[in-house]
Amino acid sequence: MKLTELFKENKPRLSFEVFPPKTDARMENVMSAVEEIAALRPSFMSVTYGAGGDGASRYTVDIARRIEDGHGVPALAHLTCVASDRATVAARLKDLKAAGIENIMALRGDLPHDYLPGEYRHANELMADIRAAGDFCIGGACYPEVHPESPNQISDIATLKEKVDAGCDFLTTQMFFSNPMFYNFMYKLREAGITVPVVAGIMPVINAAQVKRTLELSGAFMPQSFLAMADRFRDKPEAMYAAGIAYATEQIVDLYANGVNNIHVYCMNKPDVAGAIQDNLRGIIG
Repeated sequence: MKLTELFKENKPRLSFEVFPPKTDARMENVMSAVEEIAALRPSFMSVTYGAGGDGASRYTVDIARRIEDGHGVPALAHLTCVASDRATVAARLKDLKAAGIENIMALRGDLPHDYLPGEYRHANELMADIRAAGDFCIGGACYPEVHPESPNQISDIATLKEKVDAGCDFLTTQMFFSNPMFYNFMYKLREAGITVPVVAGIMPVINAAQVKRTLELSGAFMPQSFLAMADRFRDKPEAMYAAGIAYATEQIVDLYANGVNNIHVYCMNKPDVAGAIQDNLRGIIG
């Protein structure tokens, strides 16, 4: 099922992200986690692009196919282009089509240290090729707090408009911890004429190490309420876990209450985290 069909339904939905292993040796452990998360019957599951580049992309396809065929849960397969050429992308699209995958998250990907500009420079170029290759539903990434490489939000939103014009059907946000910041971002998107569905990305931070790592990787703004929680419970693992789940749940409930129906949880291959969030929302998402 194409995700755009799900987004048309005016009801709260919850989805989860999983990521493939770096090596075959880890595949069994990862698949066990994937199976447990899929058994929760989320609205869909996204599968990030295989670590290691094109040679590991089969992991993404294999996991996405298992999610759909084994559990009937729509899968969103990630595809990056920064280190690829058009021939490689065409081959990956052929693999995805053969596996019956209809939904693709089209991303530029992180720039490698030895990056030299190739056939792809931006995600919108990849989206145009995906649109030309077949009848896929295409997702793209957005940053409520501005992409780290954008000079300002005006420029960033203009880039998002280019993605939509190239064929992007919906957007999913980077993690954020301040709902008011997200609402302000949504207002600016709509004001710019970007009307595609936007999926809000939430990451439950369940241990103190994640706080530092999250800042380093995303630069996300952390409200005082979040920082106070992390400071209060950082040396108490069980309390930090419970507080992190509670904070994420509170964010999601507020989003649902304000008409944001599609929530995507970055659960880091942790079935317990996915299950705890879902349990907390049981009466809301049905």
